[in-house]
Amino acid sequence: MSNEKQKFDGYANKYDEWFMVNDNLFTSELRLYKKVLGDISGKKLLSVGCGSGLFESYIDSSNIEGIEPSKDMGEIAEKRGINIIKYGLIEDVDLPDETYDIIYFNGSSSYMEDLTSVYKKSLKAVKKGGKLILLDVPKESAFGFMYLLGKSLNTYDHKYLEGAMPSLPYPLALASSGVWHSTEEKIEVLKNLGVEKFSFYQTLVKNPMYTNEEPEEVIEGYKSGGYVAIIAEKQ
Repeated sequence: MSNEKQKFDGYANKYDEWFMVNDNLFTSELRLYKKVLGDISGKKLLSVGCGSGLFESYIDSSNIEGIEPSKDMGEIAEKRGINIIKYGLIEDVDLPDETYDIIYFNGSSSYMEDLTSVYKKSLKAVKKGGKLILLDVPKESAFGFMYLLGKSLNTYDHKYLEGAMPSLPYPLALASSGVWHSTEEKIEVLKNLGVEKFSFYQTLVKNPMYTNEEPEEVIEGYKSGGYVAIIAEKQ
């Protein structure tokens, strides 16, 4: 668990600051987050890899539980109203069957190698008719390519990226520690676990250089967005 914790420990403030500086980008992602969660009144939710609880601070988080590897991030999330049930990895948590109306991974799938085991565990813990929601930067998106290139070069300050980067890109240490999965990969994992009913929404359709100029609307689908939501319904 210590290696996983090191990914975000020490970066909690930088994570929040990046979203606050890129405020229009954050608004676009927040719109997607709110859209796919829908009306959560009276529902029980679990956020896997809840981070600092930044997104949750913009909604009623009183019924949201969280799992978070980073102590730094989790302590901020607790101050924002999330009940942290485990400081650690979801792989190390025994979740009760059919307990949650919604379990969601807001960007956290991008830091997990074995999606099958964590999605299987999550689906078991979702009630029938409930939802497993995955929000992520897809590997195949422009943002995904940018992060992977930065990871490969170990810098954003490279001639290959001149004139092609946002003014303040996502912190390289966090981008470099990501695994980055494609949307199709996640869909295939879920199908193999028996999921048949899906819906998809996306935002950040613009080139990354321009996504912070103004907030974007949420649209259906997943083949154009820099931030994509997969909604898998348990039947």
